[in-house]
Amino acid sequence: MADLTKEKIIEALKDVKMGDGQSLVDKGIVSEVVIANGKVYFAIDAGDEDPQKFEPLCRQAEQLVGALDGVTSVSVTVTAEREQGQKTRPSNGNGAGGPRAQGAAGQEIAGVSHVIAVASGKGGVGKSTTSVNLALGLQALGLKVGILDADVYGPSMPRLLGINDEPQTGPNNEILPLEAYGIKVISMGFMVAEGTPVVWRGPMVMSALGQMMHKVAWGPLDVLVIDMPPGTGDVQLTIAQQTPLTGAVIVSTPQDLALIDARKGINMFGQVNVPILGIIENMSYFMCPSCGTRSDIFGTGGAKEEALKIGCSFLGEVPLHMDIRETSDAGRPIVATSASSPEAQVYLEIAKTVHQQIDRQGHHAGFSAPEIVIE
Repeated sequence: MADLTKEKIIEALKDVKMGDGQSLVDKGIVSEVVIANGKVYFAIDAGDEDPQKFEPLCRQAEQLVGALDGVTSVSVTVTAEREQGQKTRPSNGNGAGGPRAQGAAGQEIAGVSHVIAVASGKGGVGKSTTSVNLALGLQALGLKVGILDADVYGPSMPRLLGINDEPQTGPNNEILPLEAYGIKVISMGFMVAEGTPVVWRGPMVMSALGQMMHKVAWGPLDVLVIDMPPGTGDVQLTIAQQTPLTGAVIVSTPQDLALIDARKGINMFGQVNVPILGIIENMSYFMCPSCGTRSDIFGTGGAKEEALKIGCSFLGEVPLHMDIRETSDAGRPIVATSASSPEAQVYLEIAKTVHQQIDRQGHHAGFSAPEIVIE
């Protein structure tokens, strides 16, 4: 079987002509093409035009790309500036357009009892490392746990968990999550080579996240931890609105600049009535391994003061420590590989408090899981 390449897909799309005789490629309205285990994803930018006009072009694109050797399915998203904006057409790879995966707001993730978001108002505060070790801490309490890496543009889970495989498709056409240290996990990083940028607009990102939430065989899980993208933009807000979150954990460093951004994240969740389970102060202090002197490099106590102000739990101080950094870089999270260390014990104590908060919030009920088909 010939290798499936982006160049071959682009070449096929040159035969999809618009009304003026120019192809989608000539017009420059085809997004970055992503290939994952025979599945092809790309978007067509409708600009300020009605996306409905692009339906015939989508069908033709599906047929042409789906006919290529090695293609198992095609997912085309039409993006537009207007609010009519988003349509997603998963295809079975032989030109037959599949059902739209448009879930109603608040739909539960099948087989998952609780969903918690780990978020920050900005990048670089150690949110993903915190997500992994928090998930492992919850697992140590006897819970069945999964991680959804929602940072499509900068996925971290492959490196943090030492996973280099690609997800496979199950007997019911669901995506099978990968596993590490007993944790189920899915990430765009499993489908795109490390260092390869994902050049997608918002609607296509949401389409991918929708599949990662609702087309993955997660269950049964007690808790699904969503490692949120940094910031408080459209993607973060949409996840918060359309996912029945039990609550959110906010990660910040102690300095004022990080806390300003953390407050934005707290306020965003407040606007959509998602409870704040607590705030973690990451990189809280540095303990010199030689002399044992504590240094508050980024200041101290800022996150704790913020938690008191808004009336939520302060979950704990995670130190800036070489072992946390080294185990994270090596794909051997400290809670999994050095559970008795003082640093791992910090995460385990945080996990206990989060578990208590989850129990207080209760289980979201009354939503039906979406019926979604994977070709």
